[in-house]
Amino acid sequence: MTEARTVYREAFQHFAKGELEEAIAGYQRAIELDESLAIAWNGLSMALAQQGNLDEAIDAANRLVELEPDDPLSHTNLSRLLQQKGLVPEAEAAMAEATRLQMGSH
Repeated sequence: MTEARTVYREAFQHFAKGELEEAIAGYQRAIELDESLAIAWNGLSMALAQQGNLDEAIDAANRLVELEPDDPLSHTNLSRLLQQKGLVPEAEAAMAEATRLQMGSH
């Protein structure tokens, strides 16, 4: 297992306990070690959103979509965050992409 994945798992444990500051720091450290570690970007977006920092959460979710453009869940996560921010047209576009990918019509 890579060091980045180990750091990610530690961050996830903090997130599961509701320790958002520690989780965010851990996810950011994992990303510093491996910026292509999609699960760390996903965790970072969720922790930031739970903290109420939607702008940074959306940035992290956008990065996740860049890393996993064919993953419907990445687009769904982005859509949910955009909707929380009140960006309804953007949220609908992200959800439409998630649905398209789930249907398998690339």
